[in-house]
Amino acid sequence: MRTVDLIGSAVSNTFRSKTRTILTILAIFVGAFTLTLTSGLGTGINAYIDDTVTSIGAADVMTVTKTQETATGVAATGPVEYDPNAIASGQPGPPGSTVVALTPADLDTLAGIEGVTDVVPTRSISPDYIQAGDGTKYVIGVGSLIAGQTIQLEAGSSPDDDATELQLVLPVAFVESMGLGDAENAIGQTVSIAITDAERTQHLVEATVVGVAEEGLASPTGASLVPNTALADELFDTQNIGMPADEVERYAQASVFFDPASTDDEISALKDRLADEGFTGSTVADQLGMFKTVIDGIVLVLNAFAIIALLAASFGIVNTLFMSVQERTREIGLMKAMGMGNGRVFSLFSLEAAFIGFLGSAIGVVIAMLVGAGVSSALSGSLLADLPGLTLIAFDPLSIAVIIIVVMAIAFLAGTLPAARAARADPVDSLRYE
Repeated sequence: MRTVDLIGSAVSNTFRSKTRTILTILAIFVGAFTLTLTSGLGTGINAYIDDTVTSIGAADVMTVTKTQETATGVAATGPVEYDPNAIASGQPGPPGSTVVALTPADLDTLAGIEGVTDVVPTRSISPDYIQAGDGTKYVIGVGSLIAGQTIQLEAGSSPDDDATELQLVLPVAFVESMGLGDAENAIGQTVSIAITDAERTQHLVEATVVGVAEEGLASPTGASLVPNTALADELFDTQNIGMPADEVERYAQASVFFDPASTDDEISALKDRLADEGFTGSTVADQLGMFKTVIDGIVLVLNAFAIIALLAASFGIVNTLFMSVQERTREIGLMKAMGMGNGRVFSLFSLEAAFIGFLGSAIGVVIAMLVGAGVSSALSGSLLADLPGLTLIAFDPLSIAVIIIVVMAIAFLAGTLPAARAARADPVDSLRYE
């Protein structure tokens, strides 16, 4: 029997007992459906993280702070001694969270470390409020994008760092509250930023809204405006009026550039060299690593349940094919008497098992994709409306193909036992079987 005829015979024989075969396919369908959905969940969330990774920073930059020997505030053993070199971290954390300030000497030290190609300090700016016209005053921060960061925009464009005009990107949450209408209407409008200098004198700095930042999982803006270089310089200089010169150049953190072609081992070695000089560095991968690990862990657990369902379904395949072998004993004897070898008989029943696996997995995958698309669409307009661009359940063609192949492989392995029994059947005894 030719291979093509063998495949055709396996396909036609699969539905000799329709009810039994359909029930087996349904059992496989459950596992494939679950595996596809959980895989799609991981793909969707990780794809969203990858798409927004530039909002956190480039891959060739490291955020560096000065290492503190003790935390500030109240430690487990009691109050911590005041450190005159500590400044506000500007990062989320407990009230009063501080870091040791980076000085120009520290920046020179960083620039001299092997593997560092450039150092850019991050300035801390603390405005009092923002206001549009005579409207309500709102507390707002100033986001300082580290090198490589981009802004996900609802409308408008990113601020032009080469322009002399004072420009900013406003978080979308502030637009309606400040009376600026919607995101599109806010573009081009002027807002006032109040900032107090070191002499306790409050100043008003006017700037133009050139963009509105959308909310997102990795949004660098949060409740902060993003200025262009001209506005950042204006706010920083205004804030430091009356400040001693040696107090002005104090930075919470700095962006350290390195070769983008660096391997993980080289990046790790650079972190060690930074640590030896008293600094702590973290890359984008470090910031996202824990989050992605948690997502992958959840998906792995869910996939484990799907695999258990598939293994349970494999017993159904074994049962289906054992029954098929018993019912077709005389037929097997006749095929072997006519010259079909043991290998061909084994292949026939193994192909039947693989075909059952293919049907169950294909149906499960197709329905899972339809359900996943529907769920993602529904959630994107409701619970996940604040995370634009997130497709909760997305499907990678390669992953789908792998799922189908894996399910077929499990089905094939499940069918080897009854297939081997059919291959070992004695033709004479099989022909006498009643």
